[in-house]
Amino acid sequence: MELVKLATEWAKAEVFSTRFFILFALLFLIASIGFWQLGKTDLARAYIIPTLVAGLLLMIIGVGLVYTNTNRVTEFETAYQQDATAFIASEFDRIEATLKEYNTVVFKAIPILMILASLVLVFVDKPLWRAISITTIAMLIVILLIDGTAHARIQVFKAQLEEVSKKEKL
Repeated sequence: MELVKLATEWAKAEVFSTRFFILFALLFLIASIGFWQLGKTDLARAYIIPTLVAGLLLMIIGVGLVYTNTNRVTEFETAYQQDATAFIASEFDRIEATLKEYNTVVFKAIPILMILASLVLVFVDKPLWRAISITTIAMLIVILLIDGTAHARIQVFKAQLEEVSKKEKL
């Protein structure tokens, strides 16, 4: 039963963490409204659409992850009661898949996208492209911050899961 407790604590921590996607999404949306209402220069007006798009993307990510992890919390105990060994195996498989995804997307693709956005910022002197580049970099930094902590948390969860499954001999 300690396994269910560990998994539940991890999922609840994920729900808390992914709510930051929603918080930052709201900040980007507020910024978009601010640029729309108060923007006087071409550069300020150019931020309206990029910050709106970034806010919507972060909102989609946040709501999707909160929904997924909230549902996962309720399913842990049922899955464990049905077949504890299968539950552990599925958790290890999910953790491995998630760690591979983090290594590919978060720690390789996102930095490459940030470099590309930085290059556009340096070499293109149009207000819209500057706004897109800066907003993209800001959004990717938010994703790196949140997913970086999630990556560390899932590694700890994996180690705890291995330790507890050895103790319970599952």
